[in-house]
Amino acid sequence: MATVTLTTANFDEVTSQDGIVLVDFWASWCGPCVRFAPTYERSSEKHPEITFGKVDTEAEQLLAAKFDIRSIPTIMAIRDGVVVFAQPGALPESSLESLIEKVQELDMDEVREQMAAHRKSAHGETAEAAPAEKAAPADAPAKEEAAAGRS
Repeated sequence: MATVTLTTANFDEVTSQDGIVLVDFWASWCGPCVRFAPTYERSSEKHPEITFGKVDTEAEQLLAAKFDIRSIPTIMAIRDGVVVFAQPGALPESSLESLIEKVQELDMDEVREQMAAHRKSAHGETAEAAPAEKAAPADAPAKEEAAAGRS
């Protein structure tokens, strides 16, 4: 599957559906972004069941700001409408494949339960709670379980 250009007009529609969406925040002037593009494209061809989106941060500055993108490339993984991973830096092909495997293995019911618990506890502790789905790494559920003593 070829990559999909994501814009403010289609981002929510594409990323809120069931399944996995990977998002590459990039810019044409960014050397690492340009070098990462063929890796991302190859991975999209290997995984037709996954939507591979690209956000041009120059053309889509509102999207870049919405997700607080400060360094590019940034790779984001969204599963069933929930951001489960976001990290700056071009990934080697093996790391991108590992990320895909980890996102596929997530128990999304468990992720949602942990997000709800996090929001509930954060609501009482701080005036401004950060959304769990903003930049939760793919292994966040395991880390949160361990922190809660449920491992």
